[in-house]
Amino acid sequence: MGDIVQFVAVPFDLTDRGLVAGEPFKCASPSAAIEQARGYWKTFGHAGAAAIVRSGYPAINTTVLRTFGNVPDDLALD
Repeated sequence: MGDIVQFVAVPFDLTDRGLVAGEPFKCASPSAAIEQARGYWKTFGHAGAAAIVRSGYPAINTTVLRTFGNVPDDLALD
């Protein structure tokens, strides 16, 4: 069985606790995740957004494709 791969866009908002991740949005491809992240940041006015790839099961590896605006240095999105 091959690895499970998910392409995800995650918005970030600035709160009194700092940058907080919003609801992740699953996308069909890496380019779709990047465009969705760009839309979160530019169109919807979030503080920032990230496009990531999650792969593997049960251990999950996260790779950042692209970030926009303000995102945490440590993208621990488990």
